[in-house]
Amino acid sequence: MKYGERHNETPQGELATGERSTRNRVARSILDHGPSTVADLAQRLGLTQAAVRRHLDTLVTDDVVEAREQRVYGARTRGRPAKVFALTDCGRDAFDQSYDTLAADALRWIAQSVGGGAQGEAAVAAFARSRMETQARAYREAVDAAAPEGRAEALAKALTVDGYAATAKSAPGPHSGEQLCQHHCPVAHVAEQFPQLCEAETEVFSRLLGTHVQRLATIAHGDGVCTTFIPRSASTTQTDTSVSASTAGRNPA
Repeated sequence: MKYGERHNETPQGELATGERSTRNRVARSILDHGPSTVADLAQRLGLTQAAVRRHLDTLVTDDVVEAREQRVYGARTRGRPAKVFALTDCGRDAFDQSYDTLAADALRWIAQSVGGGAQGEAAVAAFARSRMETQARAYREAVDAAAPEGRAEALAKALTVDGYAATAKSAPGPHSGEQLCQHHCPVAHVAEQFPQLCEAETEVFSRLLGTHVQRLATIAHGDGVCTTFIPRSASTTQTDTSVSASTAGRNPA
C-alpha cells in the first residue's frame, strides 16, 4: 500500500471499531444516567444529535436499547412527553456479570427446603435482609459521616461503588424531598422472581436515612430506573422507618 493511500483512506476494520466504541459509550451513558433523550446523550457525550440518533438506531435494531415515553413523577407539564431511550434486558446483560440462574436456583432451594408457600417466602425474605445488612455496613459509614442534608447523596455514592450507578436529586412535584435513583441493578433478573430482594433493600434505606421512604419504581418490574422517594421533613423521626412490604419492591401506582 502506498503512503498516500494509507493517509487518504480509513480501513473498514478501524472504522467499525470506532463505531462500536461510540455505541458502547452511548449505551454506557444510558446505564449510568438512566433513560435519556437524544439531547441528553448528545450533551453528555459531546456528539451531534444526528450522530446520537444514528447510534441509537443501531442499538435499537440490536435490541440493546428501546424507545419509550418519558415517565413523569408529580405534576405533568403541557405538551407531549419527550421520548427517552432505555436499556433492554439484553442491553443490561451486556454489562451484568451476575450469575443470575445460579442465584435464582439457590433462592428457590431455600424456599423449598422449608416447605415452600408462606414459610418459603419468609425464608427468602430472611436471607434478603441478612444479605442487605452485610452489604449496608459500608453504606452506614458513608451516611453517618455526611451532614443530614447530604445523606442521600452519600448513600448514592456508596451504592455506585457497588455497581448500582446511583444518583440523588431533588424530587419534582409539590412534595418536598429527594429521589434516590439506581440506574443499574446487578440482581434485577433475580429480583423479578424474588421481590424480597427489593423489599429488604428499601427497608435498609429507610433505617440508614432515619425516615420512611417510598419505592416508586424498580428495574425488576420493568421500569427504567429504581426510584426511591425520600421525604425532607424536620418532624420525621426514627419511629417512622417502617416500610410496607406491599409497596417496597413495586411501583405503588
